[in-house]
Amino acid sequence: MKAPADLLLLPQWVVPVESEGTLADHAVAVQDGRILDVLPAGAAQARYAAAQTIALPGQALIPGLVNLHGHAAMSLMRGFADDLPLMAWLNGRIWPAEKKHASDAFVRDGTLLAAAEMLAGGITCCNDMYFFPQAAGEAFLQAGMRATLGILVLELPSAYASDADDYLARGLAMRDALKEEPLLGFAFAPHAPYTIADATFGRISTLAEQLGLPLHTHIHETADEIQASLKQYGVRPLERLARLGLLGPNFIGVHAVHVNDAEIDLLAQHGCHVAHCPTSNLKLASGIAPVAKFAAAGINLGLGTDGAASNNRLDLFAEMRLAALLAKGASNDAAALPAAAALKMATLDAARALNLDDRIGSIVPGKRADLVAVDLHALSSQPVFDPVSHLVYVAGREDVTHVWVDGKLKLDDRRLVGLDTDDLTARAAYWRTKLTA
Repeated sequence: MKAPADLLLLPQWVVPVESEGTLADHAVAVQDGRILDVLPAGAAQARYAAAQTIALPGQALIPGLVNLHGHAAMSLMRGFADDLPLMAWLNGRIWPAEKKHASDAFVRDGTLLAAAEMLAGGITCCNDMYFFPQAAGEAFLQAGMRATLGILVLELPSAYASDADDYLARGLAMRDALKEEPLLGFAFAPHAPYTIADATFGRISTLAEQLGLPLHTHIHETADEIQASLKQYGVRPLERLARLGLLGPNFIGVHAVHVNDAEIDLLAQHGCHVAHCPTSNLKLASGIAPVAKFAAAGINLGLGTDGAASNNRLDLFAEMRLAALLAKGASNDAAALPAAAALKMATLDAARALNLDDRIGSIVPGKRADLVAVDLHALSSQPVFDPVSHLVYVAGREDVTHVWVDGKLKLDDRRLVGLDTDDLTARAAYWRTKLTA
């Protein structure tokens, strides 16, 4: 008698990520939202009586991509403030617009728009940092997407909170309200060393340790940030955070562009993670992170898109390719960041930074069924010598055909499931009018 399964997927290749290479003509069985089995296709059809079987000829099945750093609601500011350096971008355009327009409604609509874009491009989980995180969480749940919600902290007042204590209180209340949702996780998200006082960092460090949550912050994004820290505190930002006890296995440093060898050693010694955002770093002229040195030091690296206001795409296929090419060019080593490592950065390594690697990031029995099918049979993809190489250097998000989150179909033959694209377009147009008024 055959064993039951909810879903049997029959791609040409399975890319487990946890182990090197690909499995040709294998199947993945899914039951109750988790991966039940990975085995040869013939054996799978003999062993399982599936409620639904989907053949995916010419396609590679990969784990859902994990976006390690983003500001989802900023999708409503896509193209709003282009071609500016970071501080002019923030002070002159972004922060004034957020002060005037940020609200529950803005965040809900922007996050829903971002979730639709990410799901359509194979991103099944993201690590988000923005105002009104409960509204963001509700939008991610509406889209059926996995997310880690940042407990945002700033010293500066905003439409969301008045001071650091208020940010923390609101963020912790958000966590209490949503902590039973299986698709949602939480992280402390102090914005950056230049917007957070020592006392606030100390409180966040204590809370993060007590609650066992990751700590996610921008760090060493620009040379100006480092000079300002030297002037105000007498030390560079990473050294300041080390003295405050923030560095450790739960620390995710975003950008980490301007780091010296001693700081790379510091991150490695403390078991920290880095969220590498190559497109945003280039677009804001922040620089190129020393990815090859990070990898050589054993630092866990994940990929992030940053927000659509500074990218302007939420596209991890583009980030994988750019990250690999930049690492090679910056290090003068063509072997730096090979395709398999870039794919791992966008899946299992990013999941590890969020303490989710026991649940997502690779295709192995027991993990949640966050899965993505990528079409490699187009003429522009021929011939296929190595599917992993093609996923990084050839394929794009337009080649994603199917997406499952927790075993639930979210993209069906390139069509979003459960999201009204016309409604999302109308909401985006509404906010464009508000922002340009």
